[in-house]
Amino acid sequence: MCSNAITICIAEPGDAAEILSVYAPYIRKTAITFEYEVPSVDSFRARMTDTMKRYPWLVACRDGHVVGYAYTGAFIRRSACDWAAETSIYIRMDCCGGGIGRLLYEAIEKVSRAQRITNLNACIAWPEIEDEYLTANSRFFHEHLGYRLVGEFHRCGYKFGRWYDLIWMEKWIGAHEAAMLPMIPFPDLPKKETILI
Repeated sequence: MCSNAITICIAEPGDAAEILSVYAPYIRKTAITFEYEVPSVDSFRARMTDTMKRYPWLVACRDGHVVGYAYTGAFIRRSACDWAAETSIYIRMDCCGGGIGRLLYEAIEKVSRAQRITNLNACIAWPEIEDEYLTANSRFFHEHLGYRLVGEFHRCGYKFGRWYDLIWMEKWIGAHEAAMLPMIPFPDLPKKETILI
């Protein structure tokens, strides 16, 4: 069981194997992600490195071990959407419900505001009827943190011999001005580490 002694840090490419160990059970045992096969550590590290060219990838650690992670990425790869980002979050399965998700999302919001991002968007697998592979928990988690439902795609994901929906939720975290300053890529933020304190 996880304690409350959680530290939020910026992920490093060398964390890939441990982060992947958090993600892999979701691929193998759930429809929370629509991936079928666990990627190799090298492939996963490449994903992280690509994301971190522009966006944050954060880890929650307890006693020096990763117990969860969250990151943002491009919402739509077009310049007009630079002020929106898509969020992703995964918590080690035996640590769910302990507040780690909230801590990670609070940190992601702080970093995103520093980047001048105004919209956070979450794409969430959704069951017509809850089953052993997918519940409504992710939607309720996001609602609890202030996200609202903005769209639904029906039966667009097929996993474990069943069809699942996708829903989109969004949260506005900044003002939508008539003249926006450019979004700041995460590597260009001054004193990145201090944002998390």
